[in-house]
Amino acid sequence: MTRARALTFALILLVVCHAGQIARAEKVVFDAPRPPAQANLLIYSTLDAPRAAPLIAAFQAQHPTLQITYEDMLAADIAARVVRETDTGLPSADFVFSSGMDLQIKLANDGYGQPISTPAAPFWPAWANWQDTAFALTFEPAVLVYHQPSFPDGPPNSRLELMDWLRANPAAPSAGAVGTYDIEASSVGYLYLARDAEHFADIWSLVRLMGHAGVQLFPTSQDIISRVSDGRLMLGYNILGSYAAEQARLYPELGFVLLRDFTVVVSRVGLVPRASANPDLGAAFLTYLMGREGQTIMAQRLSLPAISPEVETGASVRSIEASLGAQLRPAPVSPGLMAYLDQGKRRQMLANWRRALGRDAPNIPATK
Repeated sequence: MTRARALTFALILLVVCHAGQIARAEKVVFDAPRPPAQANLLIYSTLDAPRAAPLIAAFQAQHPTLQITYEDMLAADIAARVVRETDTGLPSADFVFSSGMDLQIKLANDGYGQPISTPAAPFWPAWANWQDTAFALTFEPAVLVYHQPSFPDGPPNSRLELMDWLRANPAAPSAGAVGTYDIEASSVGYLYLARDAEHFADIWSLVRLMGHAGVQLFPTSQDIISRVSDGRLMLGYNILGSYAAEQARLYPELGFVLLRDFTVVVSRVGLVPRASANPDLGAAFLTYLMGREGQTIMAQRLSLPAISPEVETGASVRSIEASLGAQLRPAPVSPGLMAYLDQGKRRQMLANWRRALGRDAPNIPATK
């Protein structure tokens, strides 16, 4: 086996282990505003298609004869598909936008992405750009979501307070005390917990207490948020803050807090695959996402905090850093993220996870 094929095989094994099972993609076609379409931009993304729609519409307003095919998948499925298509000589997506930071960097590092020259790149934060190939495009803290009527005096505000609350409220599994990501199915959930373990020595005691309280496990943020908003769950731990902020505007009983001991931050990473059929279109969409208009739409309409230094108000890295400062623990876009894909470390992490949960927490299938 050649070294290249060995790397490919290793990545496929990694992402299959990440995913557990391959989920079916949801495909949405955004017709060209001015038909007939002259070209098609193919996007693979972990961002829900309805949520991405304002961004797609704004980009198409500048490119009215462009059709966009948008495939919404889990992060591990995206990485596996890009590898498979590239290695079999098939065209892949023109742009990939994923919350699986480690998997995106693995793709870029192994040559499955291509360098792109964009006007914003020279001004992009150094931590958010890896070799002009993989770019962080959002700044998303992990939050604790909670059912406000269940917490008249306010929710826990730190991991130690959460542990005290779990000890005092050891609910049966059917009571729906707490939900979190199934780290065996969710790339971002795995990354959040791995980062937690680096900053909180008692992380497995916290997981053990969640297990005793009948924690329910889910593959996506939306699965958890929807259950907290209507009271089926009281708390959701380590949830993407962008989803929580958006949903809290719609559901008054949903609240969220950034835990004050520390806040892990991840980013959605964009890249143009090497096997793209239309790399110019992928580069154009990346350029738009990094520009003032794209970043502003993401921050103001999608509740995805902007990276761009041009966006200073509302949901942006500047405003979050100004408010939280040293509390933040962002993950830089660098090959260091691939440490989370190391099979030995992953096996140990999952062994600790299963042991802490007693191996009997219910895994809820994806609703995507």
